[in-house]
Amino acid sequence: MSLKMTGWKTLTLTALIALAVSLVLAFSRPVELRVDGQSVVTDVPPVTQDHEVFVPLRAVAEALGADTHFQNKGGKADEIEVIRGDQTLRFSVGHTKATLNGNPMTLHRAPFRVRGRVMIGLHAMSQAFTVKTRYDRKTARIDVDTPGVIEAGAQAGADDSAPAQ
Repeated sequence: MSLKMTGWKTLTLTALIALAVSLVLAFSRPVELRVDGQSVVTDVPPVTQDHEVFVPLRAVAEALGADTHFQNKGGKADEIEVIRGDQTLRFSVGHTKATLNGNPMTLHRAPFRVRGRVMIGLHAMSQAFTVKTRYDRKTARIDVDTPGVIEAGAQAGADDSAPAQ
């Protein structure tokens, strides 16, 4: 059998591959990231890897009202400190060892970089900052919720909508 294809066979194969890729892209949707009901837009989308969801650290931390500080150790892994209220999380890119308020903590997976952005496991954010997190594969949506914060646009209860007397 010859490995050479005629021009029309090559063109047909190329068109079929392009069509398949176009259909996959058309029917796939990006993962939506929401923090306390507000959509968070980031230049690097969340990623899933080995059944764990990773989110861009700075975007989520800022949406939660946390301060993020990076320290480059001259060729070594970046050391990162995230402070939210009285909680301080310290870790390094590429390492699973971290500290939470000075106490040792082990991350499920080491944080890593995607296009210059530090990606951290959703579970680590939940554990460190006492927030509820969930990822719904069917709707392609990640929710990060702070206990006690009402989702944007929602009402706390029926009595809250009554006019003040």
